[in-house]
Amino acid sequence: MAKKRPQTKAGRPQITDGEIPVVGAREPCPCGSGRRYKACHGRAAAHAVTELVQRPFEGLPGECDWVALRELVPAATVELTLKDGLPEGVPSVTLATVLPMAWPALRRDDGSVLLGLQNDTASGDLSRDLADTLRRALEAQPGTPVQGRRAPADGPRMQDLLDPEGAFEPVVHAGFEFWVPDPENATPEVSASLERANAAAIPTVKLTGVDAAYWCETPEKNHLRWVMPHAEERLLDALARLHAAGRSSLGEGTRLVGSFRAHGLTVPVWDLPSGVSAEDVEKPAAEFAERLATALASDAPLTADERRARGGLTNRQVTLS
Repeated sequence: MAKKRPQTKAGRPQITDGEIPVVGAREPCPCGSGRRYKACHGRAAAHAVTELVQRPFEGLPGECDWVALRELVPAATVELTLKDGLPEGVPSVTLATVLPMAWPALRRDDGSVLLGLQNDTASGDLSRDLADTLRRALEAQPGTPVQGRRAPADGPRMQDLLDPEGAFEPVVHAGFEFWVPDPENATPEVSASLERANAAAIPTVKLTGVDAAYWCETPEKNHLRWVMPHAEERLLDALARLHAAGRSSLGEGTRLVGSFRAHGLTVPVWDLPSGVSAEDVEKPAAEFAERLATALASDAPLTADERRARGGLTNRQVTLS
């Protein structure tokens, strides 16, 4: 057998962990260990990229609305405020639920940027993937889409790029006309694509009286899906207290039926009669928010009825992400 070439300390470049550049997986690691990058410093980098971040939007303004736009709302946009301001030649940056052809991002002809939220991500940190896409979109040539890729493990996150004091105010659209600057004069191909997308979109309205609550219309019944920022266990206790007391509904014919779990937050869901509009649930939702605040403040042990109610709510919980 051939002998391994001895490694000497003098022959190794003195590079600290923080300075290790990314190279090909099969190339020698720049640290000088003699091992391939994927078996040396690349192992930690790969783990950092794939490790799942449970709450990728934590710390961003409007975290609950980020979750709603990612998982629940078909068509919506939000103007984003960058921490360092807009680069020259970029008049605006807009977050969109989804873009044509499921593009991760698009640099429009006028230089503005559209960033898609409802896309598959290459790593376990959605915020880092979005930030990487946004940075590349800001540098892309006008009139070109930006393709997806695996973000560098040490790359910035959206929390690093966005102004923490900036407003996050979603605008829910009836369709996807925001894809094109002039939909009325779009080509036949674009018009057909818009028509197909619009036909598949569930009518959705954001409530104005409470945060991150979205009414939607389906053929059989309507729903209210409300993304809440409270810790899951405490929220389930509070909902169980109200449910056991018969105070968890939003009015006659409505019913709290369960909840979603999405990106570290809980999303209670109510069934509504088909005739109940978004406007109809504005006042009941505001009143429910007051009842919920009282229930959240209670530290009393759950009663037998409340434990049964909690078990029922837990059994009807669906994880979206």
